Amino acid sequence: MITEYFWRQQDDIPKGMGYPLFGTAHILSVSVTLFLVLVFLFLIRRSKGSFQRKVLRSIPLLMIFLEIFKDMFLMTQHRFGIGYLPLHICSMGIFVFFFREYIKKESVKEFFGEVAYILIMPGALAALIFADWTVYYPVLNFINLHSYLWHGLLILYPLLLKLRKDISPDIRHIYRVILFLCVIVPPVYIFDKCFNCNYFFINWPIKNSPLSWLSSFMGVPGYLIGYALLTLIAISTVYLITWLCDKMIR
Repeated sequence: MITEYFWRQQDDIPKGMGYPLFGTAHILSVSVTLFLVLVFLFLIRRSKGSFQRKVLRSIPLLMIFLEIFKDMFLMTQHRFGIGYLPLHICSMGIFVFFFREYIKKESVKEFFGEVAYILIMPGALAALIFADWTVYYPVLNFINLHSYLWHGLLILYPLLLKLRKDISPDIRHIYRVILFLCVIVPPVYIFDKCFNCNYFFINWPIKNSPLSWLSSFMGVPGYLIGYALLTLIAISTVYLITWLCDKMIR
């Protein structure tokens, strides 16, 4: 049956059951995810401010539930392991969003709001475009659908903050994003090296991504230099696009 592998982790799914990156299923899945994000933004824009605030405060809690539910599922399959810790940049979005919503100090809200919009949101978009889970999972699989929902929420939350003008991203605040990376990357790097994990894609690049292209001529771990430069370019680009959009709207 087509749903036979819905409740299965990748190690329990025969090879070849996934779908190709940039194939019809992948492009359609990304398109549907982004379309639903835009529809939700359109609908919530027409709602009262109090309801919008409730939605913002609910998203981090929903993501905590999704993370716990995913881990419980993996445990029931005896497949939970060190590779499923919330140490990827997209997984860390859960903490960034939670701190932004539930720490009352305004400077903390501004810090994590900037990180959410400038780093987490484009990182989630890149993860959707260069999804690394499609090779393992069929479309009708819990982990596959969970991944699209998760990354959709990572895009929705920062856009909703910007829509409400709760944040004002400015390249003069780039130090916040760089400081965040300087704090979290070194321990993740050490963790990866100690346990042979690949959080932040530090130990090896994923296939069919800009990182694999960098490694093709910079080698491994030489691609990490290009990785850092690419990250700075991406951050600067998000600031530029945001500035241009704000100028056009005014």
